[in-house]
Amino acid sequence: MSKFFVKSNKISNDKIVIDTDDVNHIKNVLRKRIGDSILVCDNEKKINYDCRIEEISKKEIICHILTPKESKSESNVEIDVFQGLPKTDKMELIIQKGTELGVDSFIPVMFKRSVMKIEEKDQTKKIERWQKIAEVAAKQSGRDYIPVIKKIENVENICQLFEKYDIVLVAYEAENQNSLKEMLKSIRNQKEVKIAIVIGPEGGIDKEEIDLFRKAGAKIVTLGKRILRTETVCLAMVAIINYELESTEEK
Repeated sequence: MSKFFVKSNKISNDKIVIDTDDVNHIKNVLRKRIGDSILVCDNEKKINYDCRIEEISKKEIICHILTPKESKSESNVEIDVFQGLPKTDKMELIIQKGTELGVDSFIPVMFKRSVMKIEEKDQTKKIERWQKIAEVAAKQSGRDYIPVIKKIENVENICQLFEKYDIVLVAYEAENQNSLKEMLKSIRNQKEVKIAIVIGPEGGIDKEEIDLFRKAGAKIVTLGKRILRTETVCLAMVAIINYELESTEEK
C-alpha cells in the first residue's frame, strides 16, 4: 500500500488532510478515487494510519482514519550524521541510502578540505532538494519518519552540539587503535541511545579539526585497515551501529 507523510496539525479527530505535492501523485499517478485505501504517517509522532479517501479536490485530499498503528520501522538508536560536504551526487547518495538505513538527520559540514563549496544564496534550494530525496527514500523503505536535512554548519559550530549525544564518533583514517566496535561497548546496554557520527569530505579531516573534536568530547575511531570513500563511511558506520545496538523489539 502507498504511504504518505503529513504533519501532526493536519490530523484532527478521525480526519487527515493531505495538501502537499502528494495530492497530484495520489490523484494522477496512482489514480486513487473516493473510497480507496491509503496509508498515512504522522511524521512528527511516527504513527501510521490506515485511511479511506473521503474527498478529493484540486489542492487537497481528505481521508477518514480507519485504524491507527504504532511505529514498527523506527529504531531505538537515533543517529545524526554530520557529513563533510562532498560533491553533489555523493551527498545525494549518502542521504538516500542513509535514510534507508535509519539515519534521523543529516547536517552538512564545511571542513577545511571540503572540495564542494555552496554559495549562501544557493543553500536553501540545495537543502530543499536533499530533503525531497530523504522523503522519497523514507517512503520507499517504509520509514515512519522523514530524516531532517539541516542547514550547512562549520566545524566550530557542530562542536557546540556534541553534549546532547550519548556518544560522538569521528571516523579518521589516521586513527589506528580505537575501533568503532570497541567504542560502542560503553552504550550497548542502553535501551535508547542518541549517536552522532562525524564524517570528513573527500579531502579528509585536518589534524586541527580532529583536535577540536577531541576537546569537545568526541571519540576518534578507525574503520579498519583500508581508507573508505566519504560516501561509503556513512553507510558502513550506520550499518555497524545498527548491528551492534539496534533492538529487534517493536517500539
